[in-house]
Formats: sequence, C-alpha cells, structure tokens
Amino acid sequence: MKIWSSLAALFFIALTGCAEGAKLVQERENGGVVAYPFKGEQGSMLSSFRQDALALMKEKCGGPYTIVREGEAKGRTRMVSPVEGAQEIVQERRWGIQFQCK
Repeated sequence: MKIWSSLAALFFIALTGCAEGAKLVQERENGGVVAYPFKGEQGSMLSSFRQDALALMKEKCGGPYTIVREGEAKGRTRMVSPVEGAQEIVQERRWGIQFQCK
C-alpha cells in the first residue's frame, strides 16, 4: 500500500509540474499582456515562469519594453486523477503583466 501512495504522490507532482508556462495572452502592435502561473507560497516574483514572461516581452518588442501594470489575473481550477478512482482539485493562480514596447 505504501508503494501505491508513493507512486501517486510522484505522479501528482509530475502532473502539476507540467502546468502551462508563460504565454502571450493578448497581443497588440506595440505591446500586449503576458500571463504565467505561480504558487501562492512562492509568490509571483519568484516564479520560475517570470523569466519566461520577461523573455516573451523582449522577443515581442525586439528589445526594450515598459511594464504598464501587473497583478493577479484570473486563474483556473482543474481536476487531476493521479491514480484511477482518486481525483484531486488543483487551483492554479496566474500573474499578468501588461507591457508596451519602447
């Protein structure tokens, strides 16, 4: 029984680690909005996806940009099944950054 619970925990960690990263969710001619997931206890500034979001903004602008505003965006709730018959609800929090190219 202990083996099954260890396997379930590893599978759950693998699933939550595969969450979507930074995405350009709104694109404009001279900027847009990027969003990325973060964990509440870690905070949005320390999320490993923040660097990906900053890189997306730099890529979109072809260089420098200005952050217009940022804050928590609408997250999502999803259900995962690490083991057949067992379901877990996962709350995902997202951080949004609106930016403008210089």
